[in-house]
Amino acid sequence: MADLLRLATAGSVDDGKSTLVGRLLYDTKSVLADQIDAVTRASVDKGLATPDLSLLVDGLRAEREQGITIDVAYRYFATPQRSFVLADTPGHVQYTRNTVSGASTAQLVILLVDARKGVIEQTRRHAAVLALLGVPKLVLAVNKIDLVDDPETVFTEISAEFNTLTKTLGWAPEDVVEIPVSALHGDNIASRSENTPYYTGPSLIEHLESVPVDADNTALGLRFPVQYVIRPRTADYPDYRGYAGQIAAGSVSPGDEIVVLPSGIRTTVERIDTPDGELAVAQTGRSVTLILADEVDISRGDIIASVADAPEPIDTFDATVCWLGDKPLRPGARLLLKHGTRTTQAIVGALVERFDEQNLAAVPNPEVLELNDIGRISVRVAEPIAADDYRANRHTGSFLLIDPAGGNTLGAGLVGDVLTAVEVGAPA
Repeated sequence: MADLLRLATAGSVDDGKSTLVGRLLYDTKSVLADQIDAVTRASVDKGLATPDLSLLVDGLRAEREQGITIDVAYRYFATPQRSFVLADTPGHVQYTRNTVSGASTAQLVILLVDARKGVIEQTRRHAAVLALLGVPKLVLAVNKIDLVDDPETVFTEISAEFNTLTKTLGWAPEDVVEIPVSALHGDNIASRSENTPYYTGPSLIEHLESVPVDADNTALGLRFPVQYVIRPRTADYPDYRGYAGQIAAGSVSPGDEIVVLPSGIRTTVERIDTPDGELAVAQTGRSVTLILADEVDISRGDIIASVADAPEPIDTFDATVCWLGDKPLRPGARLLLKHGTRTTQAIVGALVERFDEQNLAAVPNPEVLELNDIGRISVRVAEPIAADDYRANRHTGSFLLIDPAGGNTLGAGLVGDVLTAVEVGAPA
């Protein structure tokens, strides 16, 4: 089991995400006493009988006055079993881009619904986006369960509808868990509540502590984007040449045969260096320096890969993109594309289709992609990139589109046609 779980929250406005995150921080004792005192005083001033834990996470007064949280905020908490990094994303329909940003690296997402409203349009939209991003595990937190007259029936009906949706989107039943909760009162957050006798599963924190997380993508061999070439040129290390970076997939050991992409040069790994000494093996996520058996021409942006399943470098490909720019994306746009540690010039060709998240269907040949739109496009790059299909690996199959003038990120891209997995037409 991994020691660290990366998770995100998603849901509609007023579903109680901020209160839920505040409750997670409070119940895991991840906030300071003076913060609790300040929240308690503010809650009393508002005439509330219980502390408004949403005040722990809604940072700006203007955001609270509008009733929405605008930015992705990262929270850190821990239990004796596991540490957590949580991306708290906004629920408003206008901020799909923030959901993409927050969930893009998540191993699990907590999707909230209001028990009084059930699965609504924004729930379907969030689930579709999370399916596109390949989020492995999903928790449906049916919040405010204490506010409905027949909670058992409501929970059963919402769970059944949500299970039908997630099966359509490609999740296996064992990867989706539904939990009835009251974030305000703490029911089924840290421990199982006596107020929900019809529910026999784990509390939310119990599930987060125990959910199995595959820290390594074992389906792929080594993927090592070179971030920096180390040449100290000192008396102690006159001939040292190391290639530093973080392993994006697979593992590596001394003696492994590798290929450098996009050049195709082959050699073997001689040694794996770290600040703490040499390693016999290094796994996904580890930052290391590789020493190779031969002097080869390698630069920042190259990828060192296993010979057995090295990706073929590509300069023209289809991709799914979530458009993050205020100005629409049009065919012929000239941008920068950043894949791993390589940045190259790119031209957007055809806009093949726009994804209708609500009906899980394609709208062919759109004229533009607007802010928050998701669509399939064709891309041509000046320098080949060694990318995997996003469905094979989220790290080596993703890229960013960048404004060459201002340096702003304009789009988040997924290599391959991942839309086919969720385009099923209008739901029955």
